[in-house]
Amino acid sequence: MQSLKAAIGITATLALTTPVLAQEVNVYSSRHYDSDNALYEEFTNKTGISVNRIEADADELIARLTAEGANSPADVFITVDVGRMARAEEAGVLQAFTSGSIKDRVPAHLRHPDDLWFGLSQRARIIFYAKDRVETPPQTYEELADPKWQGKVCIRSSSNVYNQSLLASLIEANGAEAAKDWAAGVVANMARPPQGGDTDQLRGIVSGECDVVVANNYYFLRGFDGDVDGLTSGIEGIGWVWPNQDGRGAHVNLAVAAMTAAAPHPDEATALLEFLTGDFAQTQFARDNHEYPAVEGVAGDEGTARLGTFKADTTTNTSAFSRNATEAQAIFNQVGWN
Repeated sequence: MQSLKAAIGITATLALTTPVLAQEVNVYSSRHYDSDNALYEEFTNKTGISVNRIEADADELIARLTAEGANSPADVFITVDVGRMARAEEAGVLQAFTSGSIKDRVPAHLRHPDDLWFGLSQRARIIFYAKDRVETPPQTYEELADPKWQGKVCIRSSSNVYNQSLLASLIEANGAEAAKDWAAGVVANMARPPQGGDTDQLRGIVSGECDVVVANNYYFLRGFDGDVDGLTSGIEGIGWVWPNQDGRGAHVNLAVAAMTAAAPHPDEATALLEFLTGDFAQTQFARDNHEYPAVEGVAGDEGTARLGTFKADTTTNTSAFSRNATEAQAIFNQVGWN
């Protein structure tokens, strides 16, 4: 009896002194949107798994993952572009993982062929133009290199990963030589040296400095949400074209998620990654940042509806953006695209 009491006493002491480990998942993310907080809060409410998030530039996070190595606390890595995820892939900081749910919901062209990452949301790169100065705007990305647009095109620098992925897709679709000719043609047509972000290209239309620009869809739509300096006041004078609608379709890039190579909580990481492809998260991506859901059948928001329906390029697997990234940057350097 005395032994039993002693055993009970020891067990009770252990119960009081041994901490209960809370479920958690650690996320390194280069998405700088406060609206994503609602996603993680909903995930915690549904699963009881807390989300610890560190935000920074993607390259900084990749360097951190590399330095931490096998001791990294990160479980999930999220970027806003396939090109940046390619850098993580090359650094060896990702691991393949299999989820039947994700494969069922996310189309194959929006997933890495070896299951290293998948798309969370889609971002369309569109041609915009000045309605009062352009009667017949370019209908394809390729037409941006036509000499008739000399001195009229504004576009971001070659260091911008959105442009790197666009050129990588052109390499995949048309071959490296044709892509090089295209890049050289665009450089010859630039109204000014590349500068600023996508919003600055759209501002160039309003100011009259540019007639034709390339930008992601949501930068334009933000001009309707509030007073974006230099854009909102003249936004009604901007038209848009969904490129390559008679061919492969418009270039669409991705916000991308992956499991890290050293993930200490792989089950929790898988649960979060699967949650991010669910209807709640997919709707949230669309509603809060005017992105397009990666999952087919989930509706966009009122902002994206403003732009109408379009044919996206589903023939080019988005993994080509990373596979051709190095060649794309070499072409940019060769043609003098700063």
